[in-house]
Amino acid sequence: MSLVSVVLCVVAASGGVNAGHDLVYSTPAMVWDEALPLGNGLLGALVWGDGQPLKISLDRTDLWDLRPVPEFHTPEYDYATMQQWEAAGRYEELKKLYEEPYHRPGPTKIPAGRIEIDLGAGAAFGASRLGLAEATAATEFSNRAKLSVWIHATEPVGFITAEHCASFLPRLVAPAFGGKAESAAEASIVMGELSELGYPAPVSTQGEDWQAYTQAGWGGFGFAVYLQWKPAGDGQWIAAWSVVSNRGEDDPLAAAKRNVEHGLADYDMLRAAHLAWWRAYWEKSWVAVPDAAIEKQWYLDTYKFGAASRLGAPPITLQGPWTADDGKLPPWKGDYHHDLNTELSYWPCYSGNRLEEGQNFVDWLWETRGACRAWTERFFKLPGLCVPMTADLNNDQIGGWRQYTHSATIGAWVAHHFYMHWEFSGDETFLRARAYPYLQECAVFLEAVTAKRDAKGLRTLPLSSSPEINDNKPDAWFLTWTNYDLALSRWLFGATAELAERVGHAAEAAKWRTVLAEVPELITGADGLLLVAQDYPLHESHRHFSHLMSIYPLGLIDPQQGPAEVATVGVSLAQLKTLGTKLWTGYSFAWEASLAARAGDGDRAAAALGIFAEAFVLRNSFHCNGDQSGKGYSNFTYRPFTLEGNFAAAAGLQEMLLQSHRGAIEVFPAVPAAWGDVAFHQLRARGGVLVSARRVNGVVEDLRLCSAAGGAAAVRDPAGGAVQTVVLEAGVWRSLVREP
Repeated sequence: MSLVSVVLCVVAASGGVNAGHDLVYSTPAMVWDEALPLGNGLLGALVWGDGQPLKISLDRTDLWDLRPVPEFHTPEYDYATMQQWEAAGRYEELKKLYEEPYHRPGPTKIPAGRIEIDLGAGAAFGASRLGLAEATAATEFSNRAKLSVWIHATEPVGFITAEHCASFLPRLVAPAFGGKAESAAEASIVMGELSELGYPAPVSTQGEDWQAYTQAGWGGFGFAVYLQWKPAGDGQWIAAWSVVSNRGEDDPLAAAKRNVEHGLADYDMLRAAHLAWWRAYWEKSWVAVPDAAIEKQWYLDTYKFGAASRLGAPPITLQGPWTADDGKLPPWKGDYHHDLNTELSYWPCYSGNRLEEGQNFVDWLWETRGACRAWTERFFKLPGLCVPMTADLNNDQIGGWRQYTHSATIGAWVAHHFYMHWEFSGDETFLRARAYPYLQECAVFLEAVTAKRDAKGLRTLPLSSSPEINDNKPDAWFLTWTNYDLALSRWLFGATAELAERVGHAAEAAKWRTVLAEVPELITGADGLLLVAQDYPLHESHRHFSHLMSIYPLGLIDPQQGPAEVATVGVSLAQLKTLGTKLWTGYSFAWEASLAARAGDGDRAAAALGIFAEAFVLRNSFHCNGDQSGKGYSNFTYRPFTLEGNFAAAAGLQEMLLQSHRGAIEVFPAVPAAWGDVAFHQLRARGGVLVSARRVNGVVEDLRLCSAAGGAAAVRDPAGGAVQTVVLEAGVWRSLVREP
């Protein structure tokens, strides 16, 4: 049995998003984090409430309080002092310098306010539906009233259409910024009240058919919200709103008004363009698996990715375009966490064939290099580029647990996304202009910070950590390498050498291979078990699989490399199972799916995704960190909502269906045997090859490839395991089937 190319064809679309994937509520969402989410990367909205009133929480992703952290501009703030204080046990001073600033109200992401529509006592809630294909949230009431809400896919404007409720008009409600609370923010995930920011009250204006307000924030920042409505005949009306900040607009109120007037004047045209964008988005790829819960979760998460990430908009924060609407600052400030959250959020864009939507992350990292360079020079006093772990909109350091916020290897982890974008796009221009320069600058820093050698002549890292082992306790710093820092360092030096060679810099490639050879090997026990650090195995259940970075996402260790790697992956994943899930959060299960998929364990991957969908999402599919099922999957039962678990789960299913990191395209490499009938359409393999495949009764009956650039692609026979090279004509689908 071998793969044989038999026909050139265009793949017929079948399957894909359908009404069964929609969010449907028979009882109203009465809290903001269970709302129906809408967004276009820049604007966001949450639709919730029972009509008494119906609430539409508004957000814009560049709304940030960017007040600086004064402690980070003092003489004590540098890497050398940190090492000295750690050695001297000056832990209270360390906490005061690095952690206390994070528990102040600012800097922080901030919300935009809300729209409310009170339908009166005679309008009982009927049902709500978020239609994924149309990206539209509709709510019906007992008196035939119906309100549909949507945000245009590419324009900075949102809409409400109302049926059978002519006398019930929308009103704007500004956030509760006014005044200043006397109580300090608690040192917890809830960072305090909005009022603690100390902003003045908004300036509200209104007319017969419009309402607006402007809000002044910290340091001259401000934004405006504008809402206008018009009758549409027979008890109907249409409203439009826009939120505009003064980042790029001198007069946000005037700009918001223009957006709204354009929206109302060209409603039909904009609605058609919106539907066309989402139709094209869903045509980029789809999956069909026999587990309905896992399949639906993938569609919901893929929808949220399209709503939260868009080329030209700020990248995804902890909550993306859905900042908390409860009078409080968002969980963990709604910031950028680069020790897991941002990275996991962009995992699905690569094999999911949504590179354009994912590119805003690498674009932002590129554009904020200046801030990162300045921080690297100020804190480390070294050349090159490191990236702060907790960051604001400008990628400036905002503090927190020092062992992770000031880690030396965060730059390497975000650099991995430049590498992935290059690998999955095959874009030579991006390789030369962005990927190689970014990796090279991060490598320069890591080379400098690891310059001191041990007795064997190998590089050392003065302070090493493994998120979030030992939390923020003194022993969270390791005085020898952790596998987390080793894996990222070894990956970065190796990848920089690889890209240097690809762009024709042979001397640079040789240099980085030499540096790589000076970095210790990954740390394993006698049986091959990946340890946290030397003589320090993972000794209890833990949420962050930082010691397993070398398996996934970095791919430094893979079972197909040989018996030693088979043993390492096997015992390391077995240890996770032995220690149990009691101290896992939702993203842990999502990450486990990809780890298991790399090990070829489809049953374990599917089980992890099933638990994630059952226990670690709220009713609107938002990842909520803690176990909501009451079944004891985790001791964490809290419900702060963050997005990285959602997107890591989507990536986990894709990893079960398609892998290409071993140098060959492999379809269905890790699906359970019970999944006899499985299909996917236009997932993306490395090298920019699109792949569609269908498995029927456990047999792959259809496998098709297409490359925009053309060229050779290596494909592994899904039955026999042999690898064949297939030549693809640019832009033409090629069908591969097996001989009878």
